[in-house]
Amino acid sequence: MASHDFNAPRLFVDSPLIAGHRIGLDRAQANYLLNVLRLKGGDAVLVFNGQDGEWRVEIAVEGRKAADLVCVQQTRAQTPRPDLIYAFAPLKHARLDYMVQKAVEMGAGILQPIRTRRTQSTRVNLDRMHANGIEAAEQCGILTLPEIRPEIDFAAFMQGVEGDRALVFCDEDAPLSSPIAALATAAPESGNRALRCVVVVGPEGGFTAEERALAAAHERCVRVSLGPRILRADTAAVAALALVQAVLGDWT
Repeated sequence: MASHDFNAPRLFVDSPLIAGHRIGLDRAQANYLLNVLRLKGGDAVLVFNGQDGEWRVEIAVEGRKAADLVCVQQTRAQTPRPDLIYAFAPLKHARLDYMVQKAVEMGAGILQPIRTRRTQSTRVNLDRMHANGIEAAEQCGILTLPEIRPEIDFAAFMQGVEGDRALVFCDEDAPLSSPIAALATAAPESGNRALRCVVVVGPEGGFTAEERALAAAHERCVRVSLGPRILRADTAAVAALALVQAVLGDWT
């Protein structure tokens, strides 16, 4: 039997979750439950707020277009946010939406936009990133929301990366070799899983020599090639995070 209920609708709510607590829905959420899904009073829904775990709630209809939710029972306890930072050069809207959703699905706990020399996107909409993170968490049974950090210059970002955190630097100029073997060197003795790490993916124009030197100066930098083909930045996000989770993360 699956550990998650994938049949019940699932919503993020910005409200405490306590047995018996009544949660007021905004118009969009009420419309989704009552008119799109055609649920009725007493029907069950799953909710989470990123702090109190997942709860089963029941719909309490308040007229034709309004509804509340009543907390009934916790279905899953809260889990901590993954200590995995995904740092990326911003993309244009549609592809950034996709990248954020996939990064959250793949277990990134912190999303950090970085401004590199060849970054082409001019502005990062943090509210939109937050909304996409919520959507991914709602659809995939995730209990924690990612931390969305403001955009920062690449050099300043590198100065702030802790010395004990593994830096997985996805570099199109890295020698073609096994990324799995390269990642395994990040924790050669302990074989530690769910390692504290930051995954860095640059713009489609690639990193400059100066940026590569900044990354290489980090004492736990691991340069990783993502294969012989040129990947778009949003595709590289999925490829890189899959490799990291399989070797150093929580997939085992």
